[in-house]
Amino acid sequence: MIKNFREQLRTQRWDDHRYYHHSRINQSLHFVSMTTRQAGHFFFEPKGYDHVNHATHDHKEEIKVGYNLNRKIVLMTIWALSPLVLFLDPTLFGAFTPWTSPADFMRQVAKVWLAIGIGGLLFRTVHLFFIRDVETGLVWMTKILTDPFSDLKLYYKAPLYLMKGELIDPGLEKHVKHA
Repeated sequence: MIKNFREQLRTQRWDDHRYYHHSRINQSLHFVSMTTRQAGHFFFEPKGYDHVNHATHDHKEEIKVGYNLNRKIVLMTIWALSPLVLFLDPTLFGAFTPWTSPADFMRQVAKVWLAIGIGGLLFRTVHLFFIRDVETGLVWMTKILTDPFSDLKLYYKAPLYLMKGELIDPGLEKHVKHA
């Protein structure tokens, strides 16, 4: 099981990297915040035919284990609307003491966003248990929890390349051909 776990983790990481991280802008945005990370996927990654991987956008979305772009739209909509809900109901349906200052409001928004992040992680993990298998769900959860370290290893030079005017990672094509 451990060998299969590591192989699945390697495969999920590779698919994520080769299909969704062509753009140096997107790679760089992975170091800022969850919102900029997702914006990078929405706005800077190519949506047409992927010539490097010889894959259609629909094919890539279909094989994406975690949150593909359609699922991310749902998750990001919940995330974006949550401050409005908290503003309209300062107790958030009784979960909080009403906020009394902008600083209180921001702290509560941060707590809500953290809960959405944890909820999204747990929801998709359990969802994968049912639509795939338990191991796939656990591998995906491990991938997500360790992505910051993996991203640092893979993309730490992206901002430098971006400042040199390199918008697309040219090394990806070389790696895909040899994989």
